[in-house]
Amino acid sequence: MQLRIVHTTTFEYDGKASASVNQARLTPVTSPEQILVHSRIEVHPAPYTYEYRDYYGNAVTSFEIMEPHDQLTVTATSTVQTEPHHHLDHHLSWADMAAWDVSDRWAEFLFLPDLVAPSEDFATRVKDAGGAAASPADAVAAVAALVRGEVEYLPGSTGVHSTAAEVWAQRAGVCQDMAHLTIGGLRSLGIPARYVSGYLHPAPDPVVGLQVTGQSHAWIEWWDGAWRAVDPSQDAAMDERYVTVAVGRDYTDVKPLSGIYSGSGSSTMTVDVQITRLS
Repeated sequence: MQLRIVHTTTFEYDGKASASVNQARLTPVTSPEQILVHSRIEVHPAPYTYEYRDYYGNAVTSFEIMEPHDQLTVTATSTVQTEPHHHLDHHLSWADMAAWDVSDRWAEFLFLPDLVAPSEDFATRVKDAGGAAASPADAVAAVAALVRGEVEYLPGSTGVHSTAAEVWAQRAGVCQDMAHLTIGGLRSLGIPARYVSGYLHPAPDPVVGLQVTGQSHAWIEWWDGAWRAVDPSQDAAMDERYVTVAVGRDYTDVKPLSGIYSGSGSSTMTVDVQITRLS
């Protein structure tokens, strides 16, 4: 499946910003499940830009504007050829998962900072659901099902700084929150897990040529001898509608846009994502 994504973010400043410095993680990766055919990031006003790969291999466009401006618009246009997700025949055992070459190699994906750390209640539920599973793969399925079954998908119920413990307490959140909950649960079982940001075409069977409104999406990957993806917010297998942009320990590593500005008291952000199946 070939998808075109147009992701536009606009900042309106209260007054004028005298300068701004930003980082954009809006360029999809090339992986066994997808090929980046084309990507372009346009910024207005015209900035100085610098591109690099961060620690996790994500494509970053850094840009700065050193002139007064009352609006900043960033438009990322990408065309991606997606393929069916590969299913591994072999899975790691619990003994494999506890081995030094896994626990040491992926130590940063086993750490439990506040953003993903499970509450005592959730940790107990995770242990009951996944701790007795025959294999880590079975535990991942059980924890993802626990999160999906207990947490209502409710836009506006949380913010980008909401912690997994807060989300579990209120039993409501969005895909970012469900990803953080699942990551914390898996790490508490000794399973390395990481956060994935990207896009998901909202239609089960996308119509070729039809542009639809979408949004950024989040899911997780866990280590099973290779990184395997699972979406805690969707009760369906990962398919060609998914486009991966960036990976990290949690949302703070993969923010689509981050930066600072000076000279204005406040700003308002609007985001628009349009997705079209091309073939």
